[in-house]
Amino acid sequence: MVKAPVMSLPLRCSIVKMLSRAVTRAATQAPSVVARRGFHATRSRMSSPFHYPEGPRSNIPFNPKSKVFPFLFWGFMGAGFGIPFGIAAWKQSKAPEA
Repeated sequence: MVKAPVMSLPLRCSIVKMLSRAVTRAATQAPSVVARRGFHATRSRMSSPFHYPEGPRSNIPFNPKSKVFPFLFWGFMGAGFGIPFGIAAWKQSKAPEA
């Protein structure tokens, strides 16, 4: 039967010290990590001479508030959905080549 190795007292104490230091460090750093603002959370400053519009619907290349938009939107969606079915029906209706 193999016995588990017994750790010496200095080794055991150093492991306990190391673990307690790690726990203490993690406990002291946790609030600062949560409270700290990262660079990505900081609002960019308008230091450049160019101004880009901001706000809702400013980053899309069409105007969803126009009267024509619903017809164009559903026409585009219908074509994208219907073209594969139209192609399949056309292929099925052709006479098979022998």
